[in-house]
Amino acid sequence: MSVRERLAAERASTSAQIAALQREFEGIVEANALVAVDDEHDPEGSSTAFERAHVSALLSSSREHLAELDRALDRLERDEYGRCERCGEEIPEARLEVRPAATTCVRCAEVRRR
Repeated sequence: MSVRERLAAERASTSAQIAALQREFEGIVEANALVAVDDEHDPEGSSTAFERAHVSALLSSSREHLAELDRALDRLERDEYGRCERCGEEIPEARLEVRPAATTCVRCAEVRRR
């Protein structure tokens, strides 16, 4: 599978995940709109609030991943894909297979985390 195909497949998968999470989030909001929920006094309220926050966080993370994939596709078009944005060295193929949107080599990614 080519890099472009791999990025496109991951992008399609992430887009589908976003759509599913969006439907789930809307379902939670809609279900709560039908009932007068008082999170403080309703025993189900706190779990509903947690569920809504959890799905919202997953949705945000998925949207960020989609943006990372779009930036990777842009780097591919500019013939900059697979180069570490920090040191300029080539990012190993194994890393790109696991993280196709990676912008740094492992060494620079570790330095960034510290």
